[in-house]
Amino acid sequence: MKPIRRSPAARRKQHGMALFFALVCLVAIMLSAVMLVRSVDTSTLIAGNLAFQQAATVTGDSGAEQAIVWLAGVESANATKNVLNDPTHAFNIDNPTAGYYASLDPAKSLTASSGSHFLWDDTDSAVLPVENGNTVRYIIQRMCRASGVAIKDTNCLFSSAAIINGQQNIPLPQEVCSGPGCPVAGQTPQVRITSRITGPKNTLSYVQTFVY
Repeated sequence: MKPIRRSPAARRKQHGMALFFALVCLVAIMLSAVMLVRSVDTSTLIAGNLAFQQAATVTGDSGAEQAIVWLAGVESANATKNVLNDPTHAFNIDNPTAGYYASLDPAKSLTASSGSHFLWDDTDSAVLPVENGNTVRYIIQRMCRASGVAIKDTNCLFSSAAIINGQQNIPLPQEVCSGPGCPVAGQTPQVRITSRITGPKNTLSYVQTFVY
């Protein structure tokens, strides 16, 4: 039998098809590589942002701690005054530059950027030194309806009093107030501390703590 011989033209056509498929495969591999790189970059970016967010949230605890220290200092400085009966007690008066508000305005937002809201600057909040690239500000709000008056003359959100908290004695209302107008025995007004943390890459986080 005689072997079948292909003409040079037929061989050239076959070589052209192989080149075409090779180019298609090369393009597919290049697109896959690009998609893989973009996926890795996106994952890295998300992981980085989550790390910044977590770091900001952890840093927010320092705002609550500093606010508690400030409250303790005010209490010590006004030891001769009765917060339940004396409207001039520092706890009964707003102090915006220190981030303290003796009453809560439910219409004023802590997080909005328009309408009635806090500016979170030196006029309405307190700031801590920058920590790990994060700036922490805090606002203290006593859960009462009015400021500039004694507690007995306004409505407040009360909580069960604690006698021992971290080995620190907390005076109960009945220990410092007696007679008509005093809160129910075993209750003290709640205080809400809101920390706002701004960090690298426009990281923004809020942390709230209730104390009494």
